[in-house]
Amino acid sequence: MQSLDGQVAVITGGAKGIGLGIATVLRAEGADVVLADTDLAAAEASAAGLGADHALAVPTDVTERDSVASMAAAAVERFGRIDILCANAGIYPHIDLAALTAAQWDLVMDINVRGALFAIQACLPQMAAQHYGRIVLTSSITGSVVGQPGYGHYGASKAAMLGLMRSAALEVAGDGITINAVLPGNIATPGFADLGEDHDAAMLAAIPLGYFGEPADVGWAVRFLASPEARYITGQTLITDGGQVLPESN
Repeated sequence: MQSLDGQVAVITGGAKGIGLGIATVLRAEGADVVLADTDLAAAEASAAGLGADHALAVPTDVTERDSVASMAAAAVERFGRIDILCANAGIYPHIDLAALTAAQWDLVMDINVRGALFAIQACLPQMAAQHYGRIVLTSSITGSVVGQPGYGHYGASKAAMLGLMRSAALEVAGDGITINAVLPGNIATPGFADLGEDHDAAMLAAIPLGYFGEPADVGWAVRFLASPEARYITGQTLITDGGQVLPESN
């Protein structure tokens, strides 16, 4: 595939974990990257590691429309355009169904779904003006393909992202913009490590390839969907899970 030289990628939740994995791959492929995150110190450290001339850290709360709009404006001011949006910011607290409160439900939906919506809305005007854009959402196999106890709220949010993606893809197709999603399985991130050894053992046993994915594995899936070569793919999903959803039974 051709280099991403001259392109600009915005990654929400880009300071660490999967977001940083995406940013690292896109930067290595030539794109300038904007790391949008609530954790500015972590975003700045990650941006410095990616190269100060080609990476920008912007404090961003994806649940606040004005914050996301300001981030998009900062990206354009610094780099002159936005070619790729990776709406990646998300949370996944384990909460059993019986204990799930309205406030906890709302928080997950606000960050995972409304955050994706606000990011899309903020970047669309620049992409439409360029008549070019690649939007890639970070959904999940959880909720979209499979379920997991304690993650009903998370699964609902990730499935909702795909409903948003499909309708949005139709709306923006005439502007030269595609919208797709990656569906990661179990990816080795700092947050994933907090789930404990029992969880790790159970998840590892369910992965035919026999190992957890790395953030860069998701980054490479995003890189394909964000490429000029993926111009004829929109409203689709790419599962990145080591084969976890394949077996009829474990």
